[in-house]
Amino acid sequence: MCLYARFALFLTLAVGSLAASPVTAGRDYKEVRQLRDAGAILSLETIIANHRRQYSDGQLLEAELEFEQGRYVYDLKFLGEDGVVREFEYDARTGELWHLEQKPRK
Repeated sequence: MCLYARFALFLTLAVGSLAASPVTAGRDYKEVRQLRDAGAILSLETIIANHRRQYSDGQLLEAELEFEQGRYVYDLKFLGEDGVVREFEYDARTGELWHLEQKPRK
């Protein structure tokens, strides 16, 4: 399955859980591709590759593209080998890590 189809699938599955969340951009792959081609955002593939250079462990659970506080943000959730879910928010234009949150183990 191509990267954009997977990304669209992630967004589709996530829409139901985002009702109270910030506006979700790119509900279809065409909008995401237009943003990327216009230079407004980096590709999800680039963001994940950059993430893996710093954080090599963990399984990707979810990837979303959101519009928060006037900018696009990739929200990536990873399950670490230690069993902790970590949410990484990256500026979608620059790739800079904007926020990191850990969900405590239950």
